[in-house]
Amino acid sequence: MKEIFSKRLKAARLLASLSQDNLVDAMGGLVSKNAIAKYERGEMMPNSKVLIALAKALSVKPDYFFRPFTVEIGSVEFRKRNKLGAKQINAIKQRVTDQVERYLEIEALLRISSLFENPIADVLVRTGEDVEKAANELLRSWKLGLNALPNVIELLEEKEIKVIEIEAALAFDGLSGWADERIPVIVVNKQFTIERKRFTVLHELGHLLMNFAEGLDPRSIEKLCHRFAAAILIPRETFFTELGDHRSGISLPELISVKETYGISIQALMARARDLDIISESAYVRFRKFVNRNRKEEGWGQYQGKEQSGRFLQLVYRAASEGIISMSKAANLADKKLAAFRDEFVAL
Repeated sequence: MKEIFSKRLKAARLLASLSQDNLVDAMGGLVSKNAIAKYERGEMMPNSKVLIALAKALSVKPDYFFRPFTVEIGSVEFRKRNKLGAKQINAIKQRVTDQVERYLEIEALLRISSLFENPIADVLVRTGEDVEKAANELLRSWKLGLNALPNVIELLEEKEIKVIEIEAALAFDGLSGWADERIPVIVVNKQFTIERKRFTVLHELGHLLMNFAEGLDPRSIEKLCHRFAAAILIPRETFFTELGDHRSGISLPELISVKETYGISIQALMARARDLDIISESAYVRFRKFVNRNRKEEGWGQYQGKEQSGRFLQLVYRAASEGIISMSKAANLADKKLAAFRDEFVAL
């Protein structure tokens, strides 16, 4: 019990981005920093008054501190425009671990087993052409065809990949890793535009699935994952159909039309046109200068579909309606207040 409590306390503190001194202040000095340190080392347990104060200061329920650990996230890959501090990184990891734990718990209660198999594990990736081969093999294996993907997150969750959306600073793009060394997990910033969210999720999928040749440096791997994301969103054959196989230039209205259909940004489309030798390097450089005036692509259309998944909540509602878990347990898993959960839950 002490070991679980000590780990949970530290996890909740990291999740809240608080130092031990900060936590003492948030509790109004009820306990000392030395006491917090002893709790986290498993050397002593708090009394009920301190436990409630800890839960309040860390914005968790008291029973959170005694929930067994079932998940470990490892081999994470961060993409970031600006350097994230250690506190931010730890907070993100703890948030992800907590959400994946909830996900796996509801699946276990419903006796749903997650068995993921990588369809492209045998494709060795060293070059851009290898990426095209890997992307096409994945599309073939998953029977996706060459048309636009309506909802990437929902698709990946159907394929036993857990996709977690979190509120985070814009410096954070996404991460990927494995829970219990067997369950693939992808995390994406909830604040992104829908096109960027789709691209980031597939970029992280590339990190998870592609078998990179030895000797590739991190920058090269990032570029290959960019190409993988674009190749999944709009395969080479589809790109040729939409925009042709050789162009001296591409008009903005054309790009907007493709963006709205396939859910891929204009900047990613032009990078793909360059990668496929549809446009020259000089044409791409001209585009880069042009787009610098509007990097957010404001007024340049947006994807017309949606990009989210309701699978986790669907499983919670299912367990509650079948009487497998209580309403209180369901609300806890959904991270909602019991009254709010009751209001939205209607059993037929």
